[in-house]
Amino acid sequence: MQLFDDKATDDRFRRTQWRMLFATMVGYTLFYFMRKNFSFAMPGLEQDCGISKSMLGNFLFWGGLVYGLSKFVNGIVGDKVSPRKMLCFGLFACVAINVAFGFAPQIAAPFGGSRSLAVVFGCLLVANQFFQGTGFPPCAKLIAFWIPPKELATKMSVWNTSHSIGGGLVAKICGVVMGLGAIGAANQGVGMWRWCFWTMAILGALGLVAMLFTLPGTPKDEGLPDLPGTEAPKAAADDGRATRSDAFKMVYLNPVIWMLGLTNFTINAVRALVADWGPTMLQEAKGLTPSEAGTVIMVFEFAGIAGMLFAGWATDRLFGGRAPRLCVFMMAVTAVLLAVFLFLPSGGAAGFAASAALCAAGFCLYGPQALTGVTATNTSTKRFAGTSIGFISLFSYVGVSVAGKVFGSLAQSSGGWRLPLFVTIAVASVGAVLFLFLWRTRPNAYAGR
Repeated sequence: MQLFDDKATDDRFRRTQWRMLFATMVGYTLFYFMRKNFSFAMPGLEQDCGISKSMLGNFLFWGGLVYGLSKFVNGIVGDKVSPRKMLCFGLFACVAINVAFGFAPQIAAPFGGSRSLAVVFGCLLVANQFFQGTGFPPCAKLIAFWIPPKELATKMSVWNTSHSIGGGLVAKICGVVMGLGAIGAANQGVGMWRWCFWTMAILGALGLVAMLFTLPGTPKDEGLPDLPGTEAPKAAADDGRATRSDAFKMVYLNPVIWMLGLTNFTINAVRALVADWGPTMLQEAKGLTPSEAGTVIMVFEFAGIAGMLFAGWATDRLFGGRAPRLCVFMMAVTAVLLAVFLFLPSGGAAGFAASAALCAAGFCLYGPQALTGVTATNTSTKRFAGTSIGFISLFSYVGVSVAGKVFGSLAQSSGGWRLPLFVTIAVASVGAVLFLFLWRTRPNAYAGR
C-alpha cells in the first residue's frame, strides 16, 4: 500500500520506517538484557550472598512498582521530548547500574553485614528499574508516528518480539553463565552471578553505540511528511491547555484504557511467574539444571515471538483490528496450559511434556501482551501513544510487583511451587473474562476510521 503520491517520498518513508522498527527492536532488546538478567542471578544471590526468597520477592515488588511508575511518568515525558535522546540516555544509565551490580559486595563492604549488602542490591535494582522505564515510551512514540493504524497490529507485534528475543537470549546466556560452576562457586575469585550483570552490560554498551548511529527520530525530524490517516478525530488547538484536556479525555477518562490496564495487570502477573521466578521454579519443582532451565525459558520466550506474530496477523486479517476478541481465547488457553504444566510430574516424557506446555503458554500469553499496546495506541491516537501505554504499563508492573512478592512468599511458606501455580491459573482466567468486556471496542479513534 502506497502512503504518498510521490514515489520517492514513499520509498524513503518506507525505508526509514523499517530502519526505525529494526533499531527500536534492538534498543528495547538491550533494555531487556539488563532487566531480566536479575532473575537468573537470583539463585546465586540466595546461596552465595545469603539473600532469602522473601527478600528477593521484596526486591521484585518494589522494583516492579518503580518500573511501572517510571513507564507512566516517562510515557508523558516521552510524548514531549526527542525519542532518540531518551532511549540512548536510558541505555547508558542501565549499563552503568549493571556494572555496579557486579561490585555490590565491594560497595556494601564499608558498611558491613549481610543486611547492608541486601540494601545495596535493593537500591541498585530500584535505580535500574527506574531507568528501564525510559526504554518503551520512545519506542511507542516512534512506532505510532511511522506505522499506519491499519498495519499497527501486525507491525507492532513484530516489534514486540523484542521482548521475547531479549528474554530468550538473556535466558540462554545467563543460564550458561550460571551453569559454568556450581551456584555460589567462584571463577578466579568472582561469583558467577556477577557475570549475569557484566555480560549484559558489555552487550548494552556495544548496542548503545549502534543506536547513536542508526536510530531515527520522527518523520518531521527526518525531513519527511506526517503519516497519512493519523489525523486527530477533531480539530484541536496546539496550546498546552488543549493538549492536557485531550489527554484526560483520550487516556485518563477513557474506560477502554482503564480496562486495558486491568487486563495488563493479569497478563504481567502471569508472565512474572515465568520471567522472574521461572529459573528458580524449574530447578526446584522440576529438577532441571541451570542450563536446562535457561533453555526452557528461552523456548518459552521464543514461542512468545510466534504468538505475537500470529496475534498481530490475526487481529488485522481475521478480527478487523479488534484485538480484545482474540485475547479472550488466548488468555483462556494460557490458563489451561499452565494447569497441564502444574499437574504433569517431573522427569522423563512427562517432564518434557510439562516443559512443552509451559512453552506453549508463552505462545498464548505474549499475544495479548503485544495487543494491549496496539489497542491503547489506536484508542488514544498517536498524539498520546506514550501516555496511554505508560498508563496501562503502570497496571502491568503493579501486577509484576505483586506477583513477584506473592509468588516468592507463597513458595517459601508452602515449601513449593504448587500454590503459586494455582494462583497464576486463576489470574489468567480472570484476564480472559476482563477481555470479554472489551469485545465491542472500536478498531481505532482516528477520523474516518
